[in-house]
Amino acid sequence: MTSTAGIILAISLMIIMFGLGLSLTTKDFKRIFIYPKAIVIGLTSQIILLPLIAYFIANYFEMSPVISVGIMLLAACPGGATSNLVTFLAKGDLALSISLTAFASILSFITIPIILQFALSTFLNDNQVVSLDIVSIIKQMFVIIILPVGLGMFVNAKATKFARSMDKVVKIASMLIFVLVMVGLIYALRDVFFKYLKQAGLPVIMLNVLTMLVGLVLALAFKLPKKQVVCISIESGIQNGTLAITIATLTLNNAEFAVVPAVYGLLMYATGIIAVMIGRAFIKNVYESPVV
Repeated sequence: MTSTAGIILAISLMIIMFGLGLSLTTKDFKRIFIYPKAIVIGLTSQIILLPLIAYFIANYFEMSPVISVGIMLLAACPGGATSNLVTFLAKGDLALSISLTAFASILSFITIPIILQFALSTFLNDNQVVSLDIVSIIKQMFVIIILPVGLGMFVNAKATKFARSMDKVVKIASMLIFVLVMVGLIYALRDVFFKYLKQAGLPVIMLNVLTMLVGLVLALAFKLPKKQVVCISIESGIQNGTLAITIATLTLNNAEFAVVPAVYGLLMYATGIIAVMIGRAFIKNVYESPVV
């Protein structure tokens, strides 16, 4: 992809993160003191267990180095607006979902460079080594994540009615841009995309399903309320593919690293629909355990 496409994608991501900020208030960050167990479990599942599972999958399957790095890059990314939407449709704890997305997005400012550097040094050989400027990527993370979220929160605090009216518009606009970029990415990589799709399809589905299961088991083990169980399971398994594609094209300057997030973007809607159906059935039928 061209640098112009990378910039367009970055702007799309900034719009998405601005939209997240429009739905956030300081109460969302105070929630860590109200539901510390749920927040800690959710972040542990996302930030620690998810990359470990991705590393296991990348080593278990015989994949090209590009696909292995793509798997790790995807796992390094936090949840996004999609995870919030799926949580809402599954009748999970939406407030917790938004809080986890916000916390994980802010922490990714630090964790993504670390995980990405590890992936590049582990899976690429000497001829493929990509020089990663940690300071530069941290600056990019700040510009495309922290600033837009902060601006959205500021707008929400100063003009709440306007923020609420713009929230839906921003989300629709960002989704349309993302779809266009996805189409452009697939077209740009049309010669190798379907070869990579064959390699990446099963690993991506495994990553998605296994991380959801791990989040589910963790939340049940700690006897969280069932709405929080559904939320943590979804937040653990649905990643911000837009961010992964942006990093691949803009930071790494290699669209091939974006193939896994692109494949993920195509497949996650199927698993998302299944998660919604299971979550709604779970909320309806499972006994609500008290918070310990």
